[in-house]
Amino acid sequence: MSRVFNMSVASVYPHYVAKVEKKGRTVAELDQVITWLTGYDETQLRQHLKDETTFEDFFAQANLNPNASLITGSICGVKVQEIDDPLMQKIRYLDKLVDELAKGRPMEKVLRS
Repeated sequence: MSRVFNMSVASVYPHYVAKVEKKGRTVAELDQVITWLTGYDETQLRQHLKDETTFEDFFAQANLNPNASLITGSICGVKVQEIDDPLMQKIRYLDKLVDELAKGRPMEKVLRS
């Protein structure tokens, strides 16, 4: 699992973009989901992508949304709420939000409002 921790967010971001755009969602919506989860603003997100920040550093510097614990369900056959490693859980929260966005879930539900 540590291999994922050392991957840059920028290396995975284009896959997130492709996934949501393929389903008719926008990059702006993707960025809104990421900023909601991490507490970063748009400028900070772009800087992390430019700097090729690792997932470990990306989430270490993030101010995780207090409602992140409301993100439940399975990703890759594992329930996100049952993941023991805090960093892996945060990465899977992000994956789950991207999946929900791509599946057409309304933004207010994706953002747990």
